[in-house]
Amino acid sequence: MSDDIILETRGLTKEFKGFVAVRNVNLAVKRGTIHALIGPNGAGKTTVFNLLTKFLSPTAGHIFYKGADITGVAAAQIARKGMVRSFQISAVFPHLSVLENVRLALQRKRGGNFDFWRSERVLTGFNARAEELIAAVGLTAFRDTTAVELPYGRKRALEIATTLALEPEMLLLDEPTSGLGREDIGRIAELIRSAAANRTVLMVEHNLSVVADLSSIITVLQRGEVLAEGSYAEVSTNPQVVSAYMGTGHGAH
Repeated sequence: MSDDIILETRGLTKEFKGFVAVRNVNLAVKRGTIHALIGPNGAGKTTVFNLLTKFLSPTAGHIFYKGADITGVAAAQIARKGMVRSFQISAVFPHLSVLENVRLALQRKRGGNFDFWRSERVLTGFNARAEELIAAVGLTAFRDTTAVELPYGRKRALEIATTLALEPEMLLLDEPTSGLGREDIGRIAELIRSAAANRTVLMVEHNLSVVADLSSIITVLQRGEVLAEGSYAEVSTNPQVVSAYMGTGHGAH
């Protein structure tokens, strides 16, 4: 496995009671790229994602992160190694403010146990970094708003901020723009672009214009297998990809 591959799967397979959801998927994610996993409904994207993030165990095959076989390693350990799944583990505390949520994530990164009696100096340090992260995701005006009161798109931004507080080397995003209006989609896409400036991002995404805009490499799944891989220009003009999407009532553009 070459140094520029940060995450790799070999022969990744998942069966559910005789139904093969993912079959022999070989995926190689290059360091420093935004890599998208796309495909029509039922293609196995979510299953692959859940296998990579340890929500599921594979029936066969192996997963490697930074050259080490992590197939049998628990999700929490992988997060400590720098691979973090957003919108799942970044559970936002609904009745805490934006600032408190980001500060808690920073404390978690610092040492796991919430020792709230820490010195004022340490907490102020968290405040400064928290304010930076809040500004980076465009939430300064909402810093004292409780999470439950945030508009949906802003909640996504807060989830990204709490994930970035953990300083992941690799970020896995599960449908980051689903359910968002056009303006929010643009905002979240820009956040993903800036978050990817010094890390690797793998995302499952339905919105093909976001994929076209952000991703350097796209893997297309169909019926649990890799149908095609390449740049957006390559996969969107691939006749097999076009027919896979057309067959489900989606355009490929």
